Amino acid sequence: MHDRVEDSSGLVLRRWAMWDAVSVMTAFADPLMRGQTSEPVTSVQAAEQWIADRGKEWAADSAFAFAVVDGDDAVLGHVSVGAVNRRHAIGWVSYWTTATARGQGIATRACRAIASWTFHEAGLFRLELGHRVNNPSSCRVARAAGFTVEGQQRQKLEYDGVRYDVELHARLATDPESLGT
Repeated sequence: MHDRVEDSSGLVLRRWAMWDAVSVMTAFADPLMRGQTSEPVTSVQAAEQWIADRGKEWAADSAFAFAVVDGDDAVLGHVSVGAVNRRHAIGWVSYWTTATARGQGIATRACRAIASWTFHEAGLFRLELGHRVNNPSSCRVARAAGFTVEGQQRQKLEYDGVRYDVELHARLATDPESLGT
């Protein structure tokens, strides 16, 4: 499988590298990002561990994580397919962008690119993703990347003692390449 993907606009998905540790630590310092990991990423060492864990998942064929970078290799975000189930050819898409990259279509382009990569390189058939119902930006990303709404999961996630409903989206390998707006 290729571990580098480029889209027509110059956006690049590449495997995370240890030299990205400061960028990872900076991204997770954003208040919107702090609850997005199982362990806090508050130091370079913790960021290096986060990167090493992504490499271990790739080696185990259980998840495929990419740094989303521009042509100068500056980190703009992250996109991954995790919870890979080879029996059913299913994966779970997750993504985030850095505070300075938000609102530029980066997440949508990264989701489109990883969907194509996953269907053609990783051999999966179905991709799923979910977002809190109070996160309309993430919903716009999912729809624009061709993921269809399939339903709502009641009180699935908990952050700071509050439970949130999650809207579930999915995209199939047989869906048109470009859906949404």
